[in-house]
Order: sequence, then C-alpha cells, then structure tokens
Amino acid sequence: MSDQSADIAQRHDWGSARFQSNLARRRRNEKILAAFGLGAIAMAFLVLAILLWTLISGGAQAFRQTHVAIEVPVSAEWVDPADPAKGNYRNVIRDAMQTTFPDADPSELRALSGILSNAAQFVVRDKVVADPSLIGQTVSIDVPTSDPYDQLNKGNVDTQSAENTRRLSDADIAAFQQLKDQDRISLPINWALFTNADSRFPELAGLKGAIVGSAYALLICFLISFPLGIGAAIYLEEFAPKNKLSDIIEVNINNLAAVPSVVFGLLALAVFLGWFGMPRSAPLVGGLTLGIMTLPTIIIATRAALKAVPPSIREAALGVGASKQQVVFGHVLPLAMPGILTGTIIGLAQALGETAPLLLIGMNAFVTAAPATPFDASTALPTQIFIWADSPERGFVSRTSAAILVLLGFLVVMNAVAIWLRNRFERRW
Repeated sequence: MSDQSADIAQRHDWGSARFQSNLARRRRNEKILAAFGLGAIAMAFLVLAILLWTLISGGAQAFRQTHVAIEVPVSAEWVDPADPAKGNYRNVIRDAMQTTFPDADPSELRALSGILSNAAQFVVRDKVVADPSLIGQTVSIDVPTSDPYDQLNKGNVDTQSAENTRRLSDADIAAFQQLKDQDRISLPINWALFTNADSRFPELAGLKGAIVGSAYALLICFLISFPLGIGAAIYLEEFAPKNKLSDIIEVNINNLAAVPSVVFGLLALAVFLGWFGMPRSAPLVGGLTLGIMTLPTIIIATRAALKAVPPSIREAALGVGASKQQVVFGHVLPLAMPGILTGTIIGLAQALGETAPLLLIGMNAFVTAAPATPFDASTALPTQIFIWADSPERGFVSRTSAAILVLLGFLVVMNAVAIWLRNRFERRW
C-alpha cells in the first residue's frame, strides 16, 4: 500500500488518532461559530434594549403634563360685555395671580404669571366668549404650567444648585411649592400631545399637525404607488416579452429600490416645486415624493408574489379556454394579493419613516395648525421629530423621544397588519 493510500485509510478510520483530532477540531469550530452567533444576537438585543429604554425613560415624561388650578375673577374693567373677544385677558390673569398670591407686589406678580402657560389667557377668553354671563364672576380653570415649572415638578431641576445656574429663582420655587401645598398642582395625562399642533411653547406643542400631515402624505403615496406598482409588475411578469429592453427595465427597477431617499427628495425639489410650481411643504408633494420612492418596492414585491403562484393554476385556466387576461386577473392576481398587500404595507411603513426627502421639499416648516387639505402646509412625524430635536428648550427633549415612540408605534402596527395579512390569507402550495 502506498503512502497516499495509507493516509486516506487513516483519515477514514474512525478509531485513528488523526480522525479523532480532526473531529474534535471541527466540533470546537462549530461551538466557536455558535458562540459568535449567540453573542451577535445578544449584542443586538442589548443595543435594542438600550435604545428602547432611552426612548421610554426620556419620552415617558412628555405623556404627562403639569397643570395648575386657579380661580380667575373676570372683571368688567378688562372685558367689555359687548365684545368679550377683545378683552385684556393678560390683566385678567394678573388679577388671578394677585388673588392667589395676595402679598405679592406688582414686580413679583409679573414673575409669578410665568408659572402659567401662555394658553391660560386664551382658555379664559374662550370660556367668556362662549358664555358672556361669566363677566363679573370668578372662573375656575386648569391650565398647563410653563415649561420651567413643568420640569421642576418632574424633578428635572436641581433646586440645590446655585441660583444663577438655573432658570428658576428660589422665590419662583417657593411660589410653586406654595401652590403644591394648596393642592393646586396636578400631573394628568398630556392629551395635548395628540390634540395640539406644533408650538414654540413646549408645554403646548403637540403632534396633531404631523400626524394629519403624515396621513395625507401616506394616502397620496398609496394612491400613486399601489395601482401603478401592481400594473407595472403584472405587465413585466405576465405580458412583457423577454428581451433586452425588459431586462434593462428590470435592472433599473432593482437599482431604483436601492437609491438613497435623498435623491428622490432632490428630484421632487427640481420637478414638483421647480417645474410644476406645486405648494411647498404640502402633503400633496410629500405624498408624490414618497409614492415615487415606494413604487420600485411595490413592483418587486408584486412580481415576487406573482411568481409564487404555481404554474399549474395558469395551465388549468388556459386548459379550460380562458384568455391570458382572464388567467391573470381572474386567477393569478387574487391568489397573489396577500403577498402584494404585505409588500405594499411594508413599503408604506418605510415611507412613513423617511425624513430626507420631506426635508428637501420643506415639510419641516413651523406650522401651528393641522392641515385641512393635502394642499395646506404641514409637517410629518419624521420632520416634526427633526424640528423638536433641534430646539434648545428642555421640554422638547422629552417630546422628541415621545414623538419617536409614536412613530415607532405606527410602524409596529403597520408591520403587524402586514404579518396578519400574510398569515391570514397566505396559501401554501
């Protein structure tokens, strides 16, 4: 027997020392690979846990807002019964603070009025306008405090630090403590985060405008990308001749799906705003931009769903005399629809989180009202997060995290719907 034959025989001899050494080394490598895999998974979960904990711990405070209850005497000296909407409600609020702090002098009253949010005078005004008989009476209101006092109540102000290093003086803190001792301070759920639009005052800022703007943009994105994407995919997969032109189109569609979103924003800036003169910051333009960006994703998902339908379905339909069009729209497309809907929802979820294209078309403008139509100026959830993250006030820090949690909530819901549709309607062949 030659040396080579002896070596081969030794390697295949299970009882030989060489075979056992190779086996032990292979098992050791498998364990090392498994350990690296588990380590990578553990690291991913750790990073995810840190991210979620950071967002939840930072954003939880924004879901509650400090309120103060005060009694407001509505004097006819400041409010004309004939035209209550034009009353001097700043002085009305000043009188209310004088009643709450009877020992305060005029200079102190100006500082004490800063406890209340700027919305206080408008809350009183709206009540008086709705019921002018309140003039001459005392109105009870419950309004948010201004952001410095909200941060104080939530424990974000170091009261033991030097007075010149914080926004609130010792006298301000003492006045706020007096209100707490009188049981006037509460910390209810901050529904204004969802019912108010943006504001330069953190305690009044909300996501309503961004949520409505995102809804309009996603609706337009769906109306543009869904029918065009399905139509293009059906033609390319079922009707288009297999030649070089169709190969070029397929390659370009795949390339467009990988193009950075900022490129689509530049395209929208040049075409929709520059050439067509569409309104800047409008959800209409944002929806068109997101629709163009989502279109390749829907085409690819639809083609994959059409390919997943077994050829026997087509052959059976053709065998009983159905036309090509009847086969596609009567048999193949209904069976592929669950996969199409799943891909569409995932594409829309991706569009919901895009920021760069919306920034380029101006959907980061300061808009203090929710858009009534898709043609009105608006923001979207991602751009609202960008705006708040760039604000210097402490109150916007927690609201930024809260807005991210709301956006993540929408994304989770959309992906859950996609998973449910796939599991509910998917058929295995």
